[in-house]
Amino acid sequence: MDIRDSYRRDIVRTFRSYKTLGERAMAQVSDADLHTLVDPDANSIALVVKHIAGNLRSRFRDFLTSDGEKPDRNRDSEFEMGPAARAEVMRWWESGWTVALESIDALTPDDLEKTIRIRGEAFLVVEALNRSVTHTAYHVGQIVFLARHFASPNWRSLSIPKGKSAEFFSKGDFKTRGTVR
Repeated sequence: MDIRDSYRRDIVRTFRSYKTLGERAMAQVSDADLHTLVDPDANSIALVVKHIAGNLRSRFRDFLTSDGEKPDRNRDSEFEMGPAARAEVMRWWESGWTVALESIDALTPDDLEKTIRIRGEAFLVVEALNRSVTHTAYHVGQIVFLARHFASPNWRSLSIPKGKSAEFFSKGDFKTRGTVR
């Protein structure tokens, strides 16, 4: 067994799980709430999506051959929002994830030992992947938190609902893989 291949498969599954988690959360909010700010300095769900998409596109386009901070990325503009319909927000989401997942899926076990650069700093590919999945998880958590707040009381749990652990474990659902819980 090659631990590098196991890691590669696991990181792909983890990225896909966070993508699904964000989508399931966003599906529960109104179009207006994609843009709702909880305070003037906060980020809306749409802004977080725009930032995740920009980050994933920059980090994973030409992943093994160019710096992860692309010269055409304007990070500050990711936190500025004009009118955007849900379809456009979801296009941003898909565009970032498509670049990232295609790039990660294409990695070989040997690629994990290569060195890449992000903002000029050297990282092993495995370090860059861990850094990216952690950053992405942080922001998907923000999306879930905001979506849960806006969808309440109609929120459908993305994990084990409060007070339902015994029921969940009695059904054997805990054996389900591929979801973040």
